[in-house]
Amino acid sequence: MTNNDVLRRIRYTFDFSDAKMIALFKLAEVDVSREQISNWLKKEDDPDYQNCPDKQLAIFLNGLINDMRGKKQGPQVEPENKLTNNIIFRKLTIALNLQAEDTLEILELADLRISKHELSAFFRKPDHKHYRQCKDQVLRNFLFGMQLMYREQE
Repeated sequence: MTNNDVLRRIRYTFDFSDAKMIALFKLAEVDVSREQISNWLKKEDDPDYQNCPDKQLAIFLNGLINDMRGKKQGPQVEPENKLTNNIIFRKLTIALNLQAEDTLEILELADLRISKHELSAFFRKPDHKHYRQCKDQVLRNFLFGMQLMYREQE
């Protein structure tokens, strides 16, 4: 999955306006323009499409955490320069304040069933012996499950 896909899916799930997207970046103490947001959200075949760098998505996810959970005391969390699906997955579960059972329920909405042990392996440190890399399919299913759970159904 590309960072742009993740950004588009989160925006769609929560029905964020351009102003809200800009505000989420601002909550992580970074200014972005409406044009930047627009270019990141465009499809790959659009001539104005721009790839969303890892650091920008990390900043957005930090802003989402600040918005949904409240900003922590002290300095703003430093955004990662390199993102993995595991980091994106972890940041989304933090933003939504999900426990393991809640996360598994969201994955089941997308017809993906994994054990609690498999789930915890995604959130371990990469050098831990039980660490498991989060594949695109798992993240894609989680984002789809989020959409089913949080998106206002028309």
